[in-house]
Amino acid sequence: MASHTRVRLQNAIIPAQIAVITAVLAGCSTGASTKGAEAAQGWSGTGVNAVSRPVAGAGVTAVTGLRPDGTLETSVFDLAKGHRLWAKPATMVGRLSGMGVQPPAVVGSAGSALVVSLEPEKTGKWKATLVARDAHTGVQKWTRPVDSTFGPVRCGTLVCMSEFTARKNARFVALGADGKMRWNMPGIGEVEYADATKVVAFRMAKHPTLEARDLKSGKVLWTFPVEKAVGPGVNLSGGWAFGSLGNVLVGYLAPYQPLKGKALTAFGFFGLDMATGKPAWIRKHLLRVYPSANPSVALITREVTPQGGYGGFEQLDPATGRTTATIPATKAPKSAWWLAFPADLSTLGFLSQNKPGSAFDLHSAAQAKAKQRAWSFCTVDPAELKITGQRGFFPIAPLCAYDLSTGKKIESPGAPPGWYTGAVDGWRVWRDERGVLHALKDANGTTPGMYGF
Repeated sequence: MASHTRVRLQNAIIPAQIAVITAVLAGCSTGASTKGAEAAQGWSGTGVNAVSRPVAGAGVTAVTGLRPDGTLETSVFDLAKGHRLWAKPATMVGRLSGMGVQPPAVVGSAGSALVVSLEPEKTGKWKATLVARDAHTGVQKWTRPVDSTFGPVRCGTLVCMSEFTARKNARFVALGADGKMRWNMPGIGEVEYADATKVVAFRMAKHPTLEARDLKSGKVLWTFPVEKAVGPGVNLSGGWAFGSLGNVLVGYLAPYQPLKGKALTAFGFFGLDMATGKPAWIRKHLLRVYPSANPSVALITREVTPQGGYGGFEQLDPATGRTTATIPATKAPKSAWWLAFPADLSTLGFLSQNKPGSAFDLHSAAQAKAKQRAWSFCTVDPAELKITGQRGFFPIAPLCAYDLSTGKKIESPGAPPGWYTGAVDGWRVWRDERGVLHALKDANGTTPGMYGF
């Protein structure tokens, strides 16, 4: 469910100095409706500088914030009313800086929901404590000592977490609502899909695999080595992203360049049959562009030529992997640009800050009017977070609206598009470039956004 690819500004695992990849993802040349907050039920939170991806469920939204003194905190808000319910100190132990600040996990249903987060409570040899609290009151329900972890996540009705991540005996554990371990597996894993009966984990190793397990017993249902899809020599330093269509799991492995001038590692997209784990489609040598929707919502990609250069842009059907639209590389401006997209993802825009840009229809490849609102990153060079005892962490990258014809930011643009925020029970939650938390109910159901759920 997470998305890990680095442009120095989002969940990532790729060194910032690798300019070749940064250039592609940032767009340099060398879902739901979007109403203003005043037009629908919504609010803006106060008292928290949100730096992680916000998570929502069971009538609350939770986020990791950065306090003025450099410490972290878990803040929980009532999703409908917008007032802060409670806050507790938070910490990170063993999380890779490129992954961004870990969010809390919201697990369970209304009336019995829990917010699970890592708190800086040392117990003997343990470095921190995993704490589950009542989502609405903050009352402690159970604890688990932690040595090192990437953080807890919801997996169906359970809480899942990789622990001892800094040690050789790392393992992935599934915990019940009472905090007791239901099952575990060796190694490090990340939840990419879960429902009431099964969980699909991405097992991070030299030869990574996707593995489906029965949620109740932990029994293996199927296993798929991702190198069968994108080719041998995958390096997870490039990043990855996954999204579910229900019957198809869409995956992406990003490239990594160990040394300047060396070949990129294996990369590309693929779709797996969720029931069997068998490939439904495979598309190698395509890059995910940024900003972008969750892979299950829309796939807008860029080709890499056999010579290692950047080719044109392709939109893929996530269900089949087939190309549905192409825009030649010759359409890109010669000067520096970022990619920008409208709320309906109908065009691909080339944003030149404070200068006129251009746009092309994603169906016909014909030039579209540049006088339109398009969304792109507020900055591709954010400031590192000043977290006490932590280095190299950046906030989740917010989107800003631009007038593509002038390259200037639009003041008071309203909510960013649904393909970026996603939605939980119709609520869309996001942080802006100042770290303010916002929520808006203008959608239907639950859909993933750029950073997963």
